[in-house]
Amino acid sequence: MILNKLSIGDKKIFDKYLRLKPHGLSAYAFANIYIWNKFFDIRWVIIRKSLCVFFKDKIGAFLYLSPLAVECDPRVVKKVFEVLIKLNLNPGFAHIENIEAKDLRFYRGLGFDCSLKSHDYLCLRTELESLQGNRFKSKRASCNYFKKNFKYSYRAISLKDRRECLELYSLWAGQRKKGNLDHFYQALIEDSRIALEEALDHYSDLGFKGVLVMVEDKVKAFTFGFEINKESFCILYEITDLTYKGLAQFIFSCFCGELKGYRYINIMDDSCLENLKKVKLSYHPEYLIPAYIARKNNG
Repeated sequence: MILNKLSIGDKKIFDKYLRLKPHGLSAYAFANIYIWNKFFDIRWVIIRKSLCVFFKDKIGAFLYLSPLAVECDPRVVKKVFEVLIKLNLNPGFAHIENIEAKDLRFYRGLGFDCSLKSHDYLCLRTELESLQGNRFKSKRASCNYFKKNFKYSYRAISLKDRRECLELYSLWAGQRKKGNLDHFYQALIEDSRIALEEALDHYSDLGFKGVLVMVEDKVKAFTFGFEINKESFCILYEITDLTYKGLAQFIFSCFCGELKGYRYINIMDDSCLENLKKVKLSYHPEYLIPAYIARKNNG
């Protein structure tokens, strides 16, 4: 069996299979797969009309998503694990990530151990745009502070903004690292920069949409993301100069106002970080969308 190495030209094939049935998790988007190709050897193959996406690094190999098909097929899962056992020095590492809740019964029926990996936070777009009510009082005040105290311009991101966006990311990363010395958190920031470079290099091809804010003719904030389904848009990056009070709340709310075609905004998971969890919960998500990991039960 030949595993195809992922390329930007594979987007049409992936989109076809991703649309076979609705998905809510942010992992189920070509853009959010492709940007990690500098960290993983990403391969794909079609098995019995199911698209299977394999991630491999120095630790081992796993299936990044449940096989993409109209229906779950036990024969496909069996073949997937045959491939994973060959790819892994330690067969016990073989697993499938980002399984959606609706597929749990299928995997448990096959005898797999399924454990919670994370949650995506899903918010109502209209609430993030308006910031109305007492529960958004502090965010509304921060947003108004920025608008009142700074002269700014606001526009869509273009390809010419790549350098300034990366410069801003470096500034933001330094500000964040000073406030949190946790090694895992700092490693995430470094990894996120490499993924950002990939995203900006292929911004149009990956279907991203985003905006930026300029203060004194310099980019001081940017945000962008991608469509997950017809109802949900995922915000992948939001980066600001933290010295500008209220800027983060301002660009987030304004961008949500641009996304009027969507009912929900997916603000992704919290990477198991308590500070990030606190921030995401402060936007009062309507739903938490669980993602699970399936492993063979060797008991």
